[in-house]
Amino acid sequence: MSDTPSEFETRVQKPKKSFLDRFRPAPTALATAAQPQSVAARLRSALSRSGQGLTDLFLGAKVIDDALLEELESALLMADVGVATSAKIIQQLTDTLDRRGLTDVDAVRCTLEKILINILLVCERPLVIKDLPKPAVILVVGVNGVGKTTTIGKLCGRLKSDGLSLLLAAGDTFRAAAVEQLQIWGQRQAVTVVAQQTGADSASVIYDALQSAHAKGVDVVIADTAGRLHNKSNLMEELAKVIRVAGKIDPSAPHEVLLVLDAATGQNALSQVKEFAAVAGVTGIVLTKLDGTAKGGIIFALADQYSLPVRYIGVGEGADDLQPFVARDFVQALLSQDNRGLGR
Repeated sequence: MSDTPSEFETRVQKPKKSFLDRFRPAPTALATAAQPQSVAARLRSALSRSGQGLTDLFLGAKVIDDALLEELESALLMADVGVATSAKIIQQLTDTLDRRGLTDVDAVRCTLEKILINILLVCERPLVIKDLPKPAVILVVGVNGVGKTTTIGKLCGRLKSDGLSLLLAAGDTFRAAAVEQLQIWGQRQAVTVVAQQTGADSASVIYDALQSAHAKGVDVVIADTAGRLHNKSNLMEELAKVIRVAGKIDPSAPHEVLLVLDAATGQNALSQVKEFAAVAGVTGIVLTKLDGTAKGGIIFALADQYSLPVRYIGVGEGADDLQPFVARDFVQALLSQDNRGLGR
């Protein structure tokens, strides 16, 4: 007779759950809630998909040869670094190998890390509100679906935690529920939202917001705008009108034009920067949704071609997941061996 307990015996021995037990969170869930991830851990997790090919490449490499460099270039292209920028990176790495005679894979990895950091350092210029006039006017622009309104809500929380007074302008008067979405963020942060009815003139909303901010001595005005395709001239002209109207209240406004880019957009982000910069004079970039794509390498192409400041990056859906961009932290998270197996 087998010593293995029967199915009936197993069911009998297994303790029964009470009715309330069914609704209690699992122990692992409680532990996770009690120990939130650090910023570095969230960044590594967010970039796990973008850096997977790079980490696997170095973990499995035995020798440094042309095949390794070809695989590295392929991994960069897969991460959407772009053809031109990838070629520059490989050329710099090859020149270093020839000059220093590197034969150790770890040394090559460290050299690659330095090259990538140097590319991104030009973008490491944080947004410093105290250097701007008061009220500082931040205009948030971008195509549909990149997360402009959510970015505004998170940015509002960051600035308010710095002790700044804020006012939000619901300039997206076309998207259904856009005004309500911004008002919800305003309620969470106890920040006033200036809004009009759906379909109203976006420029008039921002004009009213700036007048109110000047009257109340508010530190910062963050203005939402309707999402618009960068290749639609009539919509881009409306954006130009918003900027002209803001200038009637303060000739130096807007003081910051943040272009929100979805990291998953890939190389199309380059054309978005080109068009929005021509119309709105983009002064900074917010790169969102890095946690949901393998195309985070687009940041290198943006740095290489435009050198615009990357003010913030989005590494998750939480309120604290909008983080200031730090080149070294970004590259180290991208190349982290902890990424092996993450995001799969």
